Parts: sequence; C-alpha cells; structure tokens
Amino acid sequence: MVVFPQLYVALVILDGEVIGINTLKVTAGISFAIPSDRIRQFLAEFHQRQLKGKVLSQKKYLGLRMLPLSMSLLQEMKNQDPDFPDVSSGVFVYEVIQGTPAASSGMRNHDVITSINGQPVTSITDVIEAVKESDSISLVVRRRNEDVVLTIIPEIIN
Repeated sequence: MVVFPQLYVALVILDGEVIGINTLKVTAGISFAIPSDRIRQFLAEFHQRQLKGKVLSQKKYLGLRMLPLSMSLLQEMKNQDPDFPDVSSGVFVYEVIQGTPAASSGMRNHDVITSINGQPVTSITDVIEAVKESDSISLVVRRRNEDVVLTIIPEIIN
C-alpha cells in the first residue's frame, strides 16, 4: 500500500525488489507507475542501440498526459463527475499541456480518445504507435456525451 507516493520514486517491496517507478498521482488513493519490466526493456533496448551506434528515430510530441481506462478509474470518474462521458474503452486525457499540438487542436482535459485514424483505441500504446507512424492524426474524442473529431499534427522534438 502506498500512502503518500512521491513522483519518480522507485516502488520497492519488502524483499528489496524494485517493482516500478511512480509517475502520476490522479487523486487520493489512485497513482500510476511504470512497471519495472518495461523499464528494464527500455534500458536494454537503449543500451543495444548505443552499442550498435544506431540513431534513435524522430520523437513526436502531442502534449498530453494519458491514462488507460480501467473499470475502477471509470467508476471513480463517474462518481466525481456525473457528466463524465459514457464510454467502456479508450484512453483518458488527464491533462492537455498548454501551447502544444494537442492544445492547439482543441483537445481538453478529461476528453476520452476512442479512435485514431479510424481505428478503435483500447490502450495508450495505440496512441503512441499512431503518433510514431503518422505525420497527422485524426482522433475521435468523447467529450461529455458527444463525439468530437480533432486533427493533430505532432511536433517533432530532438
């Protein structure tokens, strides 16, 4: 049990094993972490690229923070906001950062991304892959109880 989680701090079980890194506190009692197996995979891939001298592909940026929609998060959000969209899957936009492509497109905090380029969205990975593969993405977001179509051109970062 995590009582007062700090951001970007290792989550360690009693045996001393690192199980993740805390990355986001949503509300009292709900926090999200990157699992340690994902961190290990990233570090191994990064190390291999360095050894082979490969240049990393261009990174693209939308400017939003997302959470996967779990049943518990859906229930919590509906309890806090009766106007929360009636959805069963998608990706919850926790925060849209001002001055970014997502903000410029009209995306708002608490939108739920339901499809990208005509494909249903069920995970954050779906969003990340679409951003990597496309120069322009068309999203359908559920805002309150209406669908809104947005087009975002991701920003390329160094």
